[in-house]
Amino acid sequence: MPRMRRKADLPTKTCATCGRPFTWRRTWADDWEQVRYCSQACRRGRVTEPPA
Repeated sequence: MPRMRRKADLPTKTCATCGRPFTWRRTWADDWEQVRYCSQACRRGRVTEPPA
């Protein structure tokens, strides 16, 4: 059985919409490099153009 990892040891990213940090989740294991948003709400509310 694999050893447990602490949450602090997991990789983190910053959400492209809200700017808050979020950590790796098992559901994102296959495409962690393409993950940009922390939640579906941020994905729906994403900014298409930079603020002026």
